[in-house]
Amino acid sequence: MYTIILKTLMNAPIGQCFDLSRDIDLHVQSMKASGEKAIAGKINGLIKLHESVTWRAKHFGLYFEMTNKITAMDYPNSFTDEMMRGPFNKLHHQHLFKTIGTQTEMTDIFEFKAPLGILGWLAEKLFLTRYMKRLLVERNEVMKREAEGDKRRA
Repeated sequence: MYTIILKTLMNAPIGQCFDLSRDIDLHVQSMKASGEKAIAGKINGLIKLHESVTWRAKHFGLYFEMTNKITAMDYPNSFTDEMMRGPFNKLHHQHLFKTIGTQTEMTDIFEFKAPLGILGWLAEKLFLTRYMKRLLVERNEVMKREAEGDKRRA
């Protein structure tokens, strides 16, 4: 299993950053390259505790579906989503928020385990961890631009 820890600083209030992080529509916008769409469950707006969303996206030339559920939430400090069904043996993503002066620090703790035993482990090591981190960075860049560009959403 691999863990990616990513910190993103945003010039926006903590509540705004928290809400942008659970905004289905913004997530879809940030994943345009993979054509990711919400196809079942909560398919737009802000996802809440105990709600789930099923995503469909194309990665590595293949279509994947994955259902994630919000399993914990402490507004505006943290929430956790976990894969209930999908391509990984495990996917657990903690979103942590902290105010630092006038900024919000968002920390992603993203844990995942690929299927297929030793082949999955090899994929994690050779390319999957780097690929997943790039997806998180791209998502956070879109969120940061949105947070810092529209102060009316505070």
